[in-house]
Amino acid sequence: MRVSQKILVGFVLFALLWMLLDEQMFAQTTTTSQPPRAIQTVTRPNILILYADDLGYGDLGIQNSESRIPTPNLDQLARSGRRFTDGHSSSGVCTPSRYAMLTGRYHWRDFHGIVDVFGKSVFQSERLTLPMMLQQQGYHTACIGKWHLGWDWEAIKNPQSPPLRRTDGKATNFGPAAFDWSRPIPGGPLERGFDYYFGDDVINFPPYAWIENDKFVAAPDAEFDTSQWKKIKEGNWECRPGPMCSDWDPYQVLPTLARKGVEFIQAQSGKDQPFCLYFALPSPHAPIIPNDEWDGKSQAGAYGDFVCQTDAVCGQLLQALEDSGQSENTIVIFTADNGSEHYAYQRDAKFGHWSSNPFRGAKRDLYEGGHHVPFVIRWPGLTPAASVSNALVSQIDLFATLAEFLQVTLPANAAEDSHNLLPVLTGESAPVRTHHVHNTGPDRYALRSGDWILINAKNGYQNPINIAWEERHQYPADDDQPTELYDWIHDVEQRHNVAAKHPDKVVELQTLLTTIRSQQHTAPRLAK
Repeated sequence: MRVSQKILVGFVLFALLWMLLDEQMFAQTTTTSQPPRAIQTVTRPNILILYADDLGYGDLGIQNSESRIPTPNLDQLARSGRRFTDGHSSSGVCTPSRYAMLTGRYHWRDFHGIVDVFGKSVFQSERLTLPMMLQQQGYHTACIGKWHLGWDWEAIKNPQSPPLRRTDGKATNFGPAAFDWSRPIPGGPLERGFDYYFGDDVINFPPYAWIENDKFVAAPDAEFDTSQWKKIKEGNWECRPGPMCSDWDPYQVLPTLARKGVEFIQAQSGKDQPFCLYFALPSPHAPIIPNDEWDGKSQAGAYGDFVCQTDAVCGQLLQALEDSGQSENTIVIFTADNGSEHYAYQRDAKFGHWSSNPFRGAKRDLYEGGHHVPFVIRWPGLTPAASVSNALVSQIDLFATLAEFLQVTLPANAAEDSHNLLPVLTGESAPVRTHHVHNTGPDRYALRSGDWILINAKNGYQNPINIAWEERHQYPADDDQPTELYDWIHDVEQRHNVAAKHPDKVVELQTLLTTIRSQQHTAPRLAK
């Protein structure tokens, strides 16, 4: 080979080597510039939202060393993902919390209470929802379980039947002949972004019948009659009167929903299309009706047994993910709509189990027990296993978090109060949310801001004060202040109202609350 040829070959080899090294350096630079622990191998993971009903923060064994209720499946879920110790729902009752999570918007900007029997939808027609956004990104979306966000019942009511509401606003008591049960019901989950729905709407509300998509599986043919049912195991039925299927068995609601959830997950295996399943449990909400095989599984009475069954149902769905090979490609979110019902006080006295432990208050209350809920996220490739975060987070934040991951630019009139939690999911960034507003009833608000909690009312109870519980737990008597202020860092039990000692802080937080309420948004992306 001539010298000139050798020089040419050498030059070509050198150029090829330089290009290879340059590509490697570029790849390293690109990887480094991306978000920490970003999931680059999974473009659109599946999403499973397990949403419990009236489950207290202290009902999970992993969060309460004094719990009398074993929750092995949810405890294991927490160990395999990231558990948030400061997670919140928007409200202390069912409907508003669900609305806030599905819209990324504080419920109190639109309403306060629950959808009553045969109540209309709480959604505005133009409101973008989380499932709608996921649909637009190619997801197959499903809701199985409790809806409780309203339907257009007027559309299927027979013309000769009385109005849906009386002059005092209460629901009229209807019999089975009041509706045309063969017609599709508008205004439900299918119009809010879900491709599929199966459930009974609300376990203690009529009609007592199964709905699949927008039609009844079987028409209600009887009047509500609890004497036809097996005896309740704790508390009262708390079921409103109305039409029901004559063979309706409330004890079969949870097992039926569990079977439907498992079947849905199994059916998605092998499909190219990702799915989002919002599995809204009807438990452990009253009526407290664990199946017989769960009797005595806890040391906290029938409610504790119902929590055990709830935990097992979650375990069934998680196992279905494993068995179908979808677990490593599925984000799992577990949380609850609000704290435990008022039966929690009796349970504490009788069994020594406080569902809100370590917090004060229960369902409906402004105190932490009303809205400080279990909050676990397992996101393969993102959340470190067995990790715990003390960052302030809200269910409202799920919308912006998933939108950010999917690189969706949200319009200004959507998810107005939702914060992107991706930085805190990894534990490699400071908290992104600095305050949270809680509300259950009109003109009664609680504001968490940094290390402070303001109860902008005489006290934080929406329920009647349970004096026996306060005395048993050595709470001081009410100091008759018009507002309450608590130092969250040193007083998570909300024992000591320090409003009188820090009047300037009270004014500061009241001003902030007024600003938030009038601003119509708190999402960082909307900040001017």
